[in-house]
Amino acid sequence: MDLKRLKQNLSDAGCGNETSEGVIRMCEAGDMEGALRMMRKDRCRLMDELHESGRKVDCMDFLIRATERVMKQADQ
Repeated sequence: MDLKRLKQNLSDAGCGNETSEGVIRMCEAGDMEGALRMMRKDRCRLMDELHESGRKVDCMDFLIRATERVMKQADQ
């Protein structure tokens, strides 16, 4: 495995230094199971962030629709 490319990909995926360095160390030591476990844990963190962002977008959509309704009523 190309460790330089792995480190860049981890960075591109939003992994912090601690996670990236941990995964790299595990790969260098041949602990691929540990590296995979750490990457999966960080993936879960990213999914949590994605879901939280989705909830925020839903709230913003609600506010936009409510504001549009108020504006439409004001025009009548």
